Amino acid sequence: MYLSSWAQPKSDSLLLERLVKRRASPALQHILQYPDTFRYQVIYTQIDRDKHNKPHFTHYYLNVNNDTYFNPASTVKLPIALLALEKLHTLHKKGLDMYTPMLTDSAYKGQVRVDQDNTSANGLPSIAHYIKKVFLVSDNNAYNRLYEFVGMQDIHEKLWAKGYPQVRIVRRFMPLDEEGNRHTNPIRFVTYTGKPVYEQPEAYCSLPFDFSRQEFIGDAYLDRNDSLICSPMDFTRHNNLPLTDLQHMMQTVLFPESVPKSQRFHLKKEDYRFLYHYMSALPRESDYPKYDPREYFDSFTKFFMFKAGHAHIPPYIRVFNKTGWAFGFLTDVAYIVDFKNNIEFMLTGTVYVNRDRILNDDRYEYEEEGYPFFKEIGNIVYQYELLRERAYGPNLKKFLDATY
Repeated sequence: MYLSSWAQPKSDSLLLERLVKRRASPALQHILQYPDTFRYQVIYTQIDRDKHNKPHFTHYYLNVNNDTYFNPASTVKLPIALLALEKLHTLHKKGLDMYTPMLTDSAYKGQVRVDQDNTSANGLPSIAHYIKKVFLVSDNNAYNRLYEFVGMQDIHEKLWAKGYPQVRIVRRFMPLDEEGNRHTNPIRFVTYTGKPVYEQPEAYCSLPFDFSRQEFIGDAYLDRNDSLICSPMDFTRHNNLPLTDLQHMMQTVLFPESVPKSQRFHLKKEDYRFLYHYMSALPRESDYPKYDPREYFDSFTKFFMFKAGHAHIPPYIRVFNKTGWAFGFLTDVAYIVDFKNNIEFMLTGTVYVNRDRILNDDRYEYEEEGYPFFKEIGNIVYQYELLRERAYGPNLKKFLDATY
């Protein structure tokens, strides 16, 4: 089992396994019995505060192995959003911030131009509005524009420097080939009256990537023409984001003081508050964009505890998270806070549900097996946390304030 340097098993590493297996329903027991089939991995992070409210973390693992591939899907939007905010500060351009209108041009085949956004209050796109949509409903177009702003080369040089050598984010969520993804668009930032603030030329990523580890999943798949290809689907050159890295990224954003400065994203106080707000916000709490609650229900992107059955989220519980779903893989990295009972913990997990072993056919058991997996794991840990003794209760004011 390979884990990142910051993700080492603790002395009681079997706590999570014992806890889950002791309380699991027959349906969950079935999944747990077949780790190779369901490819599940779970990290439970206990948070204990000292008398100064400083958090201390203990990680427990269930079947976690960074060499076991899962498709990270939209969870890659988390580091891209963070890098976009970080880049704004490193540019040091007067008048440039997350709210400055951002106009995307095109300079290579397959690229798109974007100079308006009718879902924003002023009709213009911006880094802030894209990040809102990424966390509220996991918007793919918003991610694509942020990816283009940061650029493939900077994405990897920055993440590798922060200690994430296995991370590989080489795909936008649009029909581009490998070469097309290496090219990113020219971008202009302007004032509301159209005056130039900053211009970024088109860019090309020349970095070599290690594709030596081959990853094939399933028995067959549908290609872009919906033709059935009777061989496993090749994920070797897809995005890669190990679960321990995903957990650490979220911890780094929520508790930046808990990691060395070299591992932090260089953000400002207003960035953190903005992120906390939209990481935990529900779609119906947004006016711009305005979402139809029948499609974007409260738990649309809240897998742990709530998405299965569209469960009600009590007003005193907030989930700060990022989810992803694609090719039968479901993934969630979450910080769950109960302000009423004054508890906090993190859960990060992934599971693969695909009975017919055919990929890209949109026939996955998300509703039957995937979301119930997250709901039950979340509830088991939540009930344990309600009873777990703590020397000092947490002061959660910074997270409570961000929810308003």
